[in-house]
Amino acid sequence: MKFRSKPLAARITLISTLLACSLAQADTSLEGRVVDAQGQNIYSGAVVRLLESGREVITEAGGRFRIPALAAGEYTLTVTVGGETVETRTITLEEQPSNSISIVLNEGQEAVEEVLVVGQAAGLQRALDRQRNADAIVSAVNADAIGELPDNNAAEALQRVPGISIERDQGEGRFVRIRGMGADLNSVAVNGTEIPAPEAGVRAVALDVIPSNLIRSMVVTKSLTPDMDASAIGGAVEIEGISALDHEGSFYNLDVAESHDSQSGNNNPKLSLVAGNSIDFDDEQRLGVAAAFSYEDRKFGSDNVETGGAWSDGELETLEQRAYDIERQRTGAALNIDYQHDVDNSWYLRTLYSEFRDDEQRQALVATFQDWDDEAGEYDDNSRAAGETGHAEISRELKDRTETQKIIATTFGGEHFRDDWTIEYKLGLSHSREDEPNTISAAAYVGEFDDVGFTNSRRPNLTAGSDVYSAGNYELDKIKRTKGEADDSMKMASLDVTRDMIVNDYNAQTRFGAKVKRRTKTNDRTNWKYGDFGDASSSLGDYSTGNVDYSLDQFGPGISASAVRQLMNSLDATDAYDEEASWIEDYDIDENINAGYLMGQIDIDDLRLTTGVRHERTHISASGYALDGNGDIVQISKDKEYHHTLPALLARYQLDDDTQLRAAWTNGLARPTFEQIRPNYVIDDSELETGNPDLVAMRSSNLDLGVEHFTGSAGVVSAFVFHKNIHDFIYETDLGESGAYSNLGEFDSVSTYMNGDTARVLGIELAASRKLTMLPAPFDGLLLSGNLTSVRSHATISGYDGSDRLERDIALPNQSDLTGNLVIGYERDDISLRLATNYKSDYLVEVGNLDDNSEDIHQASETRVDFNASWDVTEQLKLRFDVANITNEPYYRWQGSESYNAQYEAYGPTYTLGLNFHNF
Repeated sequence: MKFRSKPLAARITLISTLLACSLAQADTSLEGRVVDAQGQNIYSGAVVRLLESGREVITEAGGRFRIPALAAGEYTLTVTVGGETVETRTITLEEQPSNSISIVLNEGQEAVEEVLVVGQAAGLQRALDRQRNADAIVSAVNADAIGELPDNNAAEALQRVPGISIERDQGEGRFVRIRGMGADLNSVAVNGTEIPAPEAGVRAVALDVIPSNLIRSMVVTKSLTPDMDASAIGGAVEIEGISALDHEGSFYNLDVAESHDSQSGNNNPKLSLVAGNSIDFDDEQRLGVAAAFSYEDRKFGSDNVETGGAWSDGELETLEQRAYDIERQRTGAALNIDYQHDVDNSWYLRTLYSEFRDDEQRQALVATFQDWDDEAGEYDDNSRAAGETGHAEISRELKDRTETQKIIATTFGGEHFRDDWTIEYKLGLSHSREDEPNTISAAAYVGEFDDVGFTNSRRPNLTAGSDVYSAGNYELDKIKRTKGEADDSMKMASLDVTRDMIVNDYNAQTRFGAKVKRRTKTNDRTNWKYGDFGDASSSLGDYSTGNVDYSLDQFGPGISASAVRQLMNSLDATDAYDEEASWIEDYDIDENINAGYLMGQIDIDDLRLTTGVRHERTHISASGYALDGNGDIVQISKDKEYHHTLPALLARYQLDDDTQLRAAWTNGLARPTFEQIRPNYVIDDSELETGNPDLVAMRSSNLDLGVEHFTGSAGVVSAFVFHKNIHDFIYETDLGESGAYSNLGEFDSVSTYMNGDTARVLGIELAASRKLTMLPAPFDGLLLSGNLTSVRSHATISGYDGSDRLERDIALPNQSDLTGNLVIGYERDDISLRLATNYKSDYLVEVGNLDDNSEDIHQASETRVDFNASWDVTEQLKLRFDVANITNEPYYRWQGSESYNAQYEAYGPTYTLGLNFHNF
């Protein structure tokens, strides 16, 4: 594929170069600022148009805008705020380097900000304006829209966007999927700096670590332009931090809330504060400082019953009940500084601090069904049908851990205008870390029982006698302890240069730049396994907390974490040290990426063409440890380098004032996860388990076609068709007796990761919204918004059963065929109501066996309903009430057929009452 793309890439590069050489010097540019007469509102997000030139821009922080490369002469200028044209004037541009203008709205009029600036419709309209004016295919979410629903973090806010679905953990939104692509196939940047993942092994960042109050806006780009990082197949998420230049003078926003978790009965506080000030030294020189702080302490729980995929021909081998007690503390902070020296020079500093502490205690009852083996003279594990009873080994287990994730990101940048040239540069430092200092990963007390079985294959209930629920019938079997540290750091520098010009009377632009990234990912784990407990008591009766509160079934006694830790402290940790397990998970991976691009853009009447090419070089150095066939631990290292040339062509055609067509052919990458490329391997007799540092990045060639019709009043109707060809698709497989890794020995089983051939994705994305202002009062306050995305995918994976090669066609893992949102809103006077429904269909999670799809694990479809109500008590005080997960939607996974449980988890609704005090 690279060979076929190079001639096209060369042609695009040639076109861009010719475009740069065929330019004519523009006469002037227009720079200005949009404010209101009272000086209380700065209209960032307003649309400024010059009708005769067809040029339009969206005002940025401080209400500032710049339209370069204009011919001198007379123009009609309009300003649109919240979908309404609020200013029309005639201006004359002189033939000089720059013309300046100050646009003051509502002069001599009543303020219109209540209609045009705040509220559900205004927030949606600002997002639509950004979508409408983008060169690429994007969806946007503004800060004011985030607070309209019980979306506590960035991930939950993004689930309302067309083509977006999220992955949850304990009911909370964490990872984002874009157009069916899993989280590791997308990229996330905050203030232009890619955020490294604190978790070991992965690239994807869990967006629940970014509090929603620290966010100014979020943009999801679904068709990458050459000046963007290519590290995305599904799309790229850009999160922008708050800016003081969006406000005139000092401002503040204090939010205090208390939530109630219905599952655990706990009440949980949440506090956030945003404050800042902007200072005007003169008409051009401005300084803005904004700070934000957020804190949440959430205590909640969930109840779970799962089998982990232990079904065979309708019979079950293992059943597990779990009860979780969880406390999650989230602390976020930001300090952002903007300095505009004059209209041509500005600098900014963006910072982010996020800390996520997760205290989790899990009580588990694990029943392994058994039958008597006469020949062996003992019980052997065996599957059992629902309704049958017999012998079982039951293990009561405890997991108790505190995990802390921290993210620190700093970005410094500048922007300078010199005639028709724009120079932008950026330096970024980011670091993330996950600490798990003293985890009881497993403390197990085991007993043997008769007359044990289960009923109900979808949500299994254990059937057992009273002896199963007596703590004295269990003896201590083992304790496992873990200490883990994962670290991910990144340095970034970029330079972008833009030349605006006029080519044969057409507005045009050439843009080129370079970027370097240096990333280091490490993982260090230490493990202990205690099996000799000396003279200590081994009966669960001496370590029990009493009966566990479990809503799905009878559970029985739990295990005291403090008693187990006291026992561990009395034992010799040196004897319990697990050397093999401690070394083989450790690795150190350096990833260096150098990138450069050339891009051209031209407006030909109603058509805007953007084309260019990006080249990225990736070099990886990986080192780790392995357990060889002699049982020795050896250190290994591996280097890998690959290059990608990625052309792009995007078009936007204006059919009329409100309707535009879009088309895009783009290319993107998804590099292997660190878990996949770690060089570690383990040899266990004739079995090998290994990472694969020889993997190359997946490359996707993407085609998008669509139409957008904007109707004003937060109205849009859009439809897009998209297709992706994903080359070098990565999947997990067993190479069996294929002879792979013969340098390490002969194996019956080789578990590793491979690059496949091609995976294909085809989808359609529909969206519509409208404020129903045409209806009579009071119904004119209604707002409807909905979207629906349908996706189909196909990939072929292969592996070995012994020496026999097997192949199988599958849908891409983590890809729902159907996702959708429906939001019904109402706002009138001081009241705002919103009811939102989010749906995603079932999808494949894990392939169990290449020749037997009955072992595959799927996640069931999910429909979640959320509600928000708010009342503006005064101009500065707002009262709100939220209900999340109104219908108590469970989390359900199944094996082979939806009748066979893999995991069922219930959370209950969450109710929140909050007060918001603000001066803007």
